[in-house]
Amino acid sequence: MATKELELAGVSLVGEQASTRRGDAFNGRNPANGTKLEPAFYSATMDDLEQAAKLAAVAFPVFAGLSGRERASFLRRIADGLAAQGDLIVERANLESGLPLARLQGELGRTTGQLRLFAEVLEEGSWVNARIDPADRERKPPRPDVRSMLHPLGPVAVFGASNFPLAFSVAGGDTASALAAGNPVIVKAHPAHPGTSELVGRVIRGAVKESGLPAGVFALLFDAGIEIGVALAKHPVIKAIAFTGSQRGGIALMQIAASRPEPVPCYAEMGSTNPMFILPGAMRERGAKIAHGLQASFTLGSGQFCTKPGMVFVPQASSEFIQELQNGVRGLGQHGMLTHDIADRYSKSIEERVAKGQAQVIARSDIAIEPSCAAGAAAVFGVSLQEFLKNPELSEEVFGPTTLLVHYGAEQELVKVAKELHGHLTATIHGTDEELARAQELIRVLETKVGRLLFNGFPTGVEVCHAMVHGGPFPATSDSRTTSVGTMAILRFARPVCYQDFPDAALPPELQNANPLGIMRMVNGELTRV
Repeated sequence: MATKELELAGVSLVGEQASTRRGDAFNGRNPANGTKLEPAFYSATMDDLEQAAKLAAVAFPVFAGLSGRERASFLRRIADGLAAQGDLIVERANLESGLPLARLQGELGRTTGQLRLFAEVLEEGSWVNARIDPADRERKPPRPDVRSMLHPLGPVAVFGASNFPLAFSVAGGDTASALAAGNPVIVKAHPAHPGTSELVGRVIRGAVKESGLPAGVFALLFDAGIEIGVALAKHPVIKAIAFTGSQRGGIALMQIAASRPEPVPCYAEMGSTNPMFILPGAMRERGAKIAHGLQASFTLGSGQFCTKPGMVFVPQASSEFIQELQNGVRGLGQHGMLTHDIADRYSKSIEERVAKGQAQVIARSDIAIEPSCAAGAAAVFGVSLQEFLKNPELSEEVFGPTTLLVHYGAEQELVKVAKELHGHLTATIHGTDEELARAQELIRVLETKVGRLLFNGFPTGVEVCHAMVHGGPFPATSDSRTTSVGTMAILRFARPVCYQDFPDAALPPELQNANPLGIMRMVNGELTRV
């Protein structure tokens, strides 16, 4: 696909044609200096939404009926297109998000990598969870022939995220996993990076056309506000919703999904404070090293990762750790934020925490923020465990480069506080091997509170792989049984269908006696490729 085909038009992508400029106009802004970015973008109209929904409904049976290898080829074509246009996409994403080019190049690699990983899953084919219980006519009463496998749900609405303009947006993990399962996708682009969204959307639309697929397999809708997003979530064609963003936005979509005449699943990932527990032995052995790693983790991406360690339980006697953290934070410059609104909310949250006096300022980078720049200063707060338990709002996420140290006394107190936590994406334990062996009760509690447990590490790196779980109990996500990262994410957009006493020739290939695809299946309760 030639670069000239990806010049920005500023309009939604519905079918093979761009929509008209009839909706409200808005512009992206460079958060580094506040300048308005051209061109103007136009919100989709209700007519655009209806057309996208109509095309998705038509495309669904065709797309769902493709073989796994055919869908894998489509995903690879998207990945190849994104890589070919990578410089252009990364350049625009840098202007709209203020994120460093190196970070965005890595994020583009993650985006293409997860598309290719889902392609591998489709080519192997066993993800459909085929189960076969052959007939037993001699049994009293006779047992019928019963077979089941996963099938796609239907068109999926995906809401782009602000903090990952590539990996959690138009071609991100939600889109990749929904397409992999066989569902058309309608993306509501995030207004903070409309140009990036259009560039990526045009690559996907090109892949749809080059693959000979119905145009309704993919659509991209712009929205300056929330009107189109709300209408999309309510539309009867939509069979599932995927969202990454604030708790307020996620809960609003959950309520819409549940109150529809036909309720649909809403998979909302809504952020987390990600508790970290530092045990005394680890503090004695490597306190300064842990402090250095913690600083790098909670300020990574200016603290705008949903996996940022936002509260850290530390032993009372930790002077070396505190000194290292103070020296490191005080030497930091300003941290660029994704948008001016995010920067304002962060600054207000920090000042509110200072004004209320619930926590002591341990360290703060004292720098002057340019008025035109969306930026914030790193800050570390400290509080006793007793005060922390008295003020549950201290456990809420603050989106930005800050963390809260909670000073505890006896290790037994950690189990008590862990039981008081709500759901989070991750929890981390730093300790010696002996301490970890003694911390089994703490681990058992944390297993009920998070989706991922780490030992002697930092949670901000999320590996895209088969075993990864990026999810957790509410309010971290809307459904703790699911993940939005890794290949298990495909299971969100599929449902089981059972076939009883069907002739072999009428069954899907995955369930036929000869197993023509050679996939792993459960036959009479045993996993086999036979």
